[in-house]
Amino acid sequence: MTTAAIIGSVSGIVMTVGGVWGGQRLVEQRGGGVLWKGLAVLLIVGATVAGFLSPVPALPIVNESIRNLFFHVPMWFAMIMVLLVSVWYSIRYLREPSAQLDVLAHESAKTGIVLGLLGLATGSLWARYTWGAWWTPDPRLNGAAVAMLIYGAYLVLRGSFQDEQQRARVSAIYNIFAFAAAIPLLFVLPRLSGPSLHPGQTGNPGFNQYDLDNTMRKVFYPAVIGWILFAFWVAQVSSRYVFLKLKHDDK
Repeated sequence: MTTAAIIGSVSGIVMTVGGVWGGQRLVEQRGGGVLWKGLAVLLIVGATVAGFLSPVPALPIVNESIRNLFFHVPMWFAMIMVLLVSVWYSIRYLREPSAQLDVLAHESAKTGIVLGLLGLATGSLWARYTWGAWWTPDPRLNGAAVAMLIYGAYLVLRGSFQDEQQRARVSAIYNIFAFAAAIPLLFVLPRLSGPSLHPGQTGNPGFNQYDLDNTMRKVFYPAVIGWILFAFWVAQVSSRYVFLKLKHDDK
């Protein structure tokens, strides 16, 4: 492994840990937050406008559909981050059980699932215009679909318990293993399965890491940050709603 690769890996780990730490603080925030919420709106709106209007490389196969990169990929980044926050809450719940941690884990997971479904939808739309089909038996696509099914089972599992403490404990355990299973399905197994049509892997001449030119980077990275902040915002709002509902039911 080269020095650049090592530095990149370490930087990725540091940013991920920092994102989880900051994310759980934002999700638990009960007041204010105007700055980071305003930043989320500004980045997403700006990236959306720039995504449609800014120049993009003239690439074969993908053509103008490469603009979907500004939407499809940031949604997956946001999904991973908010699911990581959900796992962190599940780990904390197993150490110190509380209804609050269960709610935070559940609402964060639901936010991640919604983003995952949006990622699948935008990916399918992209596939239709580049590959000529809404879905292909591609390892990465199938892995993403299986990962979403695993998390769909998480929601079903929660609904199958009447006892709140038992539901919370089993859900926390399942949530941890669901994420541990989703990561190989999304990032490891597709690379081990050989050539793929999906961008970022061998076998696809229409798109590779060098096609993300400086103009696209100026739109792509702000979009990633914006969608991650938006994911934390949604998880915060949904968890606050549940807390208020529980407080009302207790009266």
